[in-house]
Amino acid sequence: MSDKVITGDETWCLQYDPETKRQIVQWKTQYTPRPKEARKSRSQVKTMLVCFFDHKGIVHYEFTAQGQTVNQQCYLEVLTRLRESVRSKRLGLWPDKWILHHENGPAHDALRVREFLVKNSITETDHPPCPPDLAPCDFWNKDLLTFQTFSGT
Repeated sequence: MSDKVITGDETWCLQYDPETKRQIVQWKTQYTPRPKEARKSRSQVKTMLVCFFDHKGIVHYEFTAQGQTVNQQCYLEVLTRLRESVRSKRLGLWPDKWILHHENGPAHDALRVREFLVKNSITETDHPPCPPDLAPCDFWNKDLLTFQTFSGT
């Protein structure tokens, strides 16, 4: 059964602007005090990453528009694209053999989202009401996600 579960979560992605080693290199004498290094500054670029994965890896991910939060309308659009990704990437789970595991946030628990899940025969597994450390993307797939996102695989 665990090979049929597709889990998803959202996380904010912030852009940092660190200096490169080349930018901070300075000539100094042996007795000159060491120069202070500038701190990394967080830029104004802030976007949300919505990612769904199963035991084989990432099934679907997308970035929302800058500053956009995930409300029920946005989440319905994401779920529509997730269905297409499951259909194209996980043929053995299509059309109704996969189980969706997501948080019980307001956008995920909205009536229109529940109606969409029922209409499209998407089974949903219960999420504990107060999980201590059960945010899906906080586990082993975070390294996989980082690798696949930035390596283009």
